[in-house]
Amino acid sequence: MPTPRPPLPALSFRSAPPAPSVRTVRSARTVLAVALCALLAGAPAVDAAPGAGPPAVAGAAAAVDAGAAAAVGSGADDGIETARTGRQVAAGVRLESYDRLEADRWLRIDELVVDLGGTSDVRAEYLGGHGAATVAEAAARHPAGPGRRVVAAVNGDFFDIRGTGAPLGPGMRDGRLLHAATPGAGRAVGFGAAGAGRVLRIGLTGRVTLPGGAVRPLTGYNTVRPAAGGIAAYTADWAGAEIPVQVGAATAEVRDGRTTSAAPLRGPARPPRPAPGTTLLVAAGPAAAELAALRPGDPVAVDARPAPDAGPAPLTAVGGREPLVVAGVPQNHDGAPNDTSAPRTAVGFAGDGHRLRILTVDGRQRDSGGLTLSALGRLMHRNGARDALNLDGGGSTTLLAAISGAPAPVLENAPSDGALRPVANGLVLTAPAGPGRPAGVRVEALGGAVHVFPGLARTLTATAYDTALGPAPGAPRWSATAGRIGPDGVFRAPGDGPARAAGARDATAGAGRRGGVTASARVGTAQGALRLDVLGPLTRLRPVPERVGLAEAGESARFVLAGRDDQGAAAPVEPRDVDLRFDRSRWRVADDGRGGFTVTALVPRATGRLRATVRATGAATELALGVGLVTLPLADLSDAAAWTGRDTAPAEGHPGPGLGLDLRAAGGAAVTATPPRPLPVPESTRALTLWARGDGSGARPAVELTDADGTALTLRGPAADWTGWRELTLPLPVTAQQPLTVTRLSAAGGGRPGRLLLDTLGARTPATGPAVPDAAGPDPLVATAAEVRARPWRFAVDPAGGPAAGADLVVTGAERLPFRYRGVRFVPLDTARRTLDGGGLERLRTLRRALAEAAREPATGALAVVRRHAEGTVDRKEEALTARYLAEFRRTTGKGAAVITIGAPRFAAGRSEGVLGLTTARGTRPLVGADAFPPPGRDWLAVHPPGRPGQGVS
Repeated sequence: MPTPRPPLPALSFRSAPPAPSVRTVRSARTVLAVALCALLAGAPAVDAAPGAGPPAVAGAAAAVDAGAAAAVGSGADDGIETARTGRQVAAGVRLESYDRLEADRWLRIDELVVDLGGTSDVRAEYLGGHGAATVAEAAARHPAGPGRRVVAAVNGDFFDIRGTGAPLGPGMRDGRLLHAATPGAGRAVGFGAAGAGRVLRIGLTGRVTLPGGAVRPLTGYNTVRPAAGGIAAYTADWAGAEIPVQVGAATAEVRDGRTTSAAPLRGPARPPRPAPGTTLLVAAGPAAAELAALRPGDPVAVDARPAPDAGPAPLTAVGGREPLVVAGVPQNHDGAPNDTSAPRTAVGFAGDGHRLRILTVDGRQRDSGGLTLSALGRLMHRNGARDALNLDGGGSTTLLAAISGAPAPVLENAPSDGALRPVANGLVLTAPAGPGRPAGVRVEALGGAVHVFPGLARTLTATAYDTALGPAPGAPRWSATAGRIGPDGVFRAPGDGPARAAGARDATAGAGRRGGVTASARVGTAQGALRLDVLGPLTRLRPVPERVGLAEAGESARFVLAGRDDQGAAAPVEPRDVDLRFDRSRWRVADDGRGGFTVTALVPRATGRLRATVRATGAATELALGVGLVTLPLADLSDAAAWTGRDTAPAEGHPGPGLGLDLRAAGGAAVTATPPRPLPVPESTRALTLWARGDGSGARPAVELTDADGTALTLRGPAADWTGWRELTLPLPVTAQQPLTVTRLSAAGGGRPGRLLLDTLGARTPATGPAVPDAAGPDPLVATAAEVRARPWRFAVDPAGGPAAGADLVVTGAERLPFRYRGVRFVPLDTARRTLDGGGLERLRTLRRALAEAAREPATGALAVVRRHAEGTVDRKEEALTARYLAEFRRTTGKGAAVITIGAPRFAAGRSEGVLGLTTARGTRPLVGADAFPPPGRDWLAVHPPGRPGQGVS
């Protein structure tokens, strides 16, 4: 019976943006023909003599280790950049987006590099200030002024998130003070009349002149928490919803220098924002009596001015908190309360302040773990900042940037909340608007998919832009170098795929041909083009995801159809090429306009299947559907005696056996219970359920989980202030990266030590039924024993080593250094350490050096990564990046590439993007035939799995 193929690696390195925002997708596909040769390389590979066993490589260890040390560098932030894209946003504004792998985290960074003032006339301005709004909403409302447009925006100051929503630091617009800082929060980034920026402190200098000439200090101006002992003033610029007023305070309204009303407050009060032209004075303590004594018509003068720590007051200022770089020195915040790994927003200045850097780092996600303040300061310093300030981060971190021809900036980062958070203010960049006449055309494929199968469609869009990269009207005229393209921009690939250029080396196997087509759009005299890659014929079709589960009628979800050719190259298949068959009384399925489908449940409870067939090829697949939540048991705790943990023991359940967590014996410390084996959670799960018997102690139960990459997630229940049994529902956050596994149950102490009893852990999930098995047959990599013997030479794969009949070489996966044998460079990668425990950094550095060497070696015709199977060691992002590097190496050099994984639970063979994948089973010694320079149409490897003579294996 055929065994399943290895999992196909992900093709995207960035998670999807919150709809309906658009975001640039970074690609790790760079032109490695140039880039690989620029990478630091270790010592040359060691050649093995024909007929010998594994070469003796220990003697070269010192040279290679020295090269590796040189590549690693020094310091605590010596990660590697794994992807980078960039684009011009406007004259004087460029966006750089890049991904990094550090020893303990992935990072995703977006950075705006801005030349302020000068000929570009880019200005940094205060954004928002009219109540909480997302950065996108505030940017859409921002008055850029005549002849100008908004080109970028970022979130700004920390704010009173659980109270008024107003910013905590200072703020200025057009030289006018909008709000003064809460005491201790006076740092800001400011921008002067000439455009130059700086990091500074802005205090408040002000006074209130009462009738008779008495002068009192102004201790707050639109300030969240003003200093005590004086009078605070609030105007229409107050950014909060209501004004905080202490019990026992007095207020007075002043308009045109005259009191309009005044009164003491007898109880809690939250006055609304004053009307334009009105100032509300608030005082507590001794000053309250003076305000309460005012009468309508009494003269009152209020004077409030910014007080910078040095130099003139800026025209624009937005508050921040921690200094990151001061006079060229990164600041150390180790041990500070806010110095945890988190999403971050920072602003920095180089030189004289005319070079501005606005940087965001995504965090609290699998693809980006965030940075500490100290690490953020080091990053800003490395990027050229002489002074830098930390702005609000976490779920507030948001960066928008214009894309040529678009009417509004688009979202670039991935907010950790899964959606844009309303914030108090921000910074917005404006630039001169262009003439509105087409000067260029941006051509894009639907969903960013530039691969297409022969005979199938790819929808293209054309957006004209002017000389300032702003919008320009005009309908495009389309053309293509091959295939057909209609006036609507729908490209139809040539039926058999374009042939390669004469003389070009083709390292692919199979009958399918691949090549490029250029689609062009012209608007007036302006034009743009996009290269599309026509793959080999479609051989395999699968839905992504393979199951769609919906909670209730009316709920919707998205899926796409992903196809592959005979080399494993992937591309989405658009709805226009597909016929669907499903129960239309239960489901509605529609083209989602992004290259996929939206399925909506029409009934509250049902299961079913959707069949999709590609009209041009007949390729078909099925998608499992379900609506209506059911509770599936994960653990009934009948095995409570097998759970381990201090102060845990079997106890009365609901009904039957349960598990007791005794916080009394633990002295109030948290108590944890580990199951005898991890508990997998169904992938469509919306929430976990847990029965808990409270004792009124306030103890909080929790379920602890990990995702597929080992990242921890804790679902905390309510404080058990009740008595008796209660079923708790613990929703999974929308940002949870499934699949998930339950690793522990736990309880934390409440108001007094107590004892929690727990029973039956369940998963609330839609019942969809199983996914449809992949019907793909054996991969051509699997061959008969005779076909393997017919290759120029052979090697055996055996972790135990030792001689092997018929093998010229034995590969064990324990080799320390890369070596070359008869045209094949073998690259062993140590899988002893997890990706985010330094292992990923070490492996990817080793691979990049080896690829650089192999790319420029005429005697090398193929490269094979060799590694031992280690469950959970290599995370999915490292796996995808490894596959991407190898696919690009193969594409740009024409040389073969493969990944050999040794000692897995079962045998598998397949390919992705032309990279061969061979996984050997424990206790077996398969024989592999090799030809580093195969004739066209033949794989460079062939494997005969042991114990299965003449039988193909997929």
